[in-house]
Amino acid sequence: MIADLHDLYQEVIVDHGRRPRNFGSLPEASHRAEGFNPLCGDHLNLQLKVVDGIIQDIRFDGVGCAISTASASLMSEALKGRSVAEAETLFDSFHAMLTGDQPESPPDLGKLAVLAGVRKFPARVKCATLAWHTLLAALHQAQQPVTTE
Repeated sequence: MIADLHDLYQEVIVDHGRRPRNFGSLPEASHRAEGFNPLCGDHLNLQLKVVDGIIQDIRFDGVGCAISTASASLMSEALKGRSVAEAETLFDSFHAMLTGDQPESPPDLGKLAVLAGVRKFPARVKCATLAWHTLLAALHQAQQPVTTE
């Protein structure tokens, strides 16, 4: 049973890594940020369309490893239609899951829990959290690119 669950999680990560959702540019974006992981070369541009405190649309582009791309893809699906405050709360839960400050797969994360296994590989945690740190930079309209180092 656990092996089946592990296989399912791997399939979801591979699927989102190969066919990322919400990949591309968003010309009408109200918020943008750039993220970079120098350890493995992941580079991400994130664009959000926020109206009245609600994330109406989100897109990303760039190059990255399967974990980084899958995380950005899953994040983009999870955030559409959520408020900025909900997005920040989701960031906190996701980050805590990957850094060991929370149970391995908290129930409030939904599909994002498939990335829980990344916490066993500390070097890959930066890959999985790059999109999320870039999200915070975009929401706070930071001018400098985000780096995981």
